[in-house]
Amino acid sequence: MQSLFQILMLILDVVWFFILAHVIMSWLINFQVLNTRQQLVAQIWYGLNRVLEPIYGPIRRILPPMGGLDLTPLVVLLAIMALRIVLINNAALFY
Repeated sequence: MQSLFQILMLILDVVWFFILAHVIMSWLINFQVLNTRQQLVAQIWYGLNRVLEPIYGPIRRILPPMGGLDLTPLVVLLAIMALRIVLINNAALFY
């Protein structure tokens, strides 16, 4: 059971990293530091969008429009942290 717990924590860590990379990359694209016409940048950007859209989609339908401000990554990061806290506090049940 401990290995299942560790795998779950690893998946949450990877998703956390992907979301942070997506947010930072979106800032860099919006401030024109990165250009999506470059092939590598475009591949990474579209890859992150394809990986994260199934997570973001249901939350975007619930959140009201904020006038160009997307709070979806913040909500997902908070949910991941809450899930990590619940899992860590109940880790004794897995052993």
